[in-house]
Amino acid sequence: MSDDRTNGRVLILGKAGSPMGYMIRDFMHRSDIPFDWIELRDEQAARQIAGVSGLNDSRLPVVIFPDGTRLECPTLRQILQKLGWYRDPSRSEYDVAIYGAGPAGLSAAVYAASEGLTTVVVERSVVGGQASSSSKIENYLGFPEGISGVQLAERARAQACRFGAELLVGREGVRGEFLPGKGVGYLADGTKIVAKSTICATGVDYRRLDLPNENRFLGAGVYYGAGASEASLCHGNEDVFIVGGGNSAGQAAMHFARVVKTVTLVVRGPSLKDTLSKYLLDRIGTAPNVRVLTNSEVAELEGDQMLEAIVITNNVSGEKQRYETRWLFVCIGGDPRTSWAAEVGIVRDEAGYLVTGPDLIDVSGNGDSRPERWPLNRPPYYLETNMPGVFAAGDVRHGSVKRCASAVGEGAMAVAFVHRYLANG
Repeated sequence: MSDDRTNGRVLILGKAGSPMGYMIRDFMHRSDIPFDWIELRDEQAARQIAGVSGLNDSRLPVVIFPDGTRLECPTLRQILQKLGWYRDPSRSEYDVAIYGAGPAGLSAAVYAASEGLTTVVVERSVVGGQASSSSKIENYLGFPEGISGVQLAERARAQACRFGAELLVGREGVRGEFLPGKGVGYLADGTKIVAKSTICATGVDYRRLDLPNENRFLGAGVYYGAGASEASLCHGNEDVFIVGGGNSAGQAAMHFARVVKTVTLVVRGPSLKDTLSKYLLDRIGTAPNVRVLTNSEVAELEGDQMLEAIVITNNVSGEKQRYETRWLFVCIGGDPRTSWAAEVGIVRDEAGYLVTGPDLIDVSGNGDSRPERWPLNRPPYYLETNMPGVFAAGDVRHGSVKRCASAVGEGAMAVAFVHRYLANG
């Protein structure tokens, strides 16, 4: 029996400052699932609306689906199972296994599956990757009015599935074994993915501020990424702070500027000119409620259960200023997800990015056109790692251009090299 309160949408009931509540809201938003968030403000509301004993009841947050199913403090796996999105691989072996369902991984899935390769995509979190947290992508070819990251990811997912690619969402790869002509990926739950070729498109993890109390305020005032899922919760009298000077930070600033009192960009460098696209630079420069603090960093986080204030240090003058706020969004790039690569001998650069193609070539001066310990007569293909048949695409790759369109192009290019590898080795 359906729950009349849902009105055909998922209902999330929880208290303010709940990290689990934020995680579920963020997942629903980035997965393009319509939902309503009801904030329980007192003990009576918790009892009457959510049917729990109070605001500190361990059953919160409660998630109610349109068919009346009620999940109490659910994990993402439980939500995925309810949605029917948690699946096991249908084949014992695939032509290509793609790890990561961001723009690069989804692009690779579309091209691989459409060209007849048996294809599986493994994504540990949300389809779309970090791109799905962007409120609007305005410089992507073919969308003159822009498109949200969620919309772009959903279209790509549907396209890949229509061609027959399998998506395993909420599944994380933890290690791999690579033998001639075959790779085995082991997932956290023990599932094995066997494939003739592999494309790593795992992107990067959000970089953190490394401040005391940071973990305590995660989802309770401190958020990583552009925060599109939280914009609807910010009200007109709020002061929002965004750390970062890149396009994702600029887009977030303009998105929040429409709904809050002030937006402050905290930028470590001396200006935005070298890090921000000109169209965003122009908009920020003319927005009356957006200010930019250059040569600045967040030095302290204050609050009890939720973030209440931040302290910003000017790196030139040394001056510190305290600002009251409940909203801090961190958009300062990320670190590649490649710890697994070191364990199997795949070459990484000093920052952990996967090295591919020409960048692997021995530059010691002996004239060899192949990397050290490369087992084949041919040199590595452009996006191929030092492990034959293992390719890298998108942000995880050394030397990649950190743009959505570039990641999509690399995903398609990787499939072209997979074809060559499967045909010729």
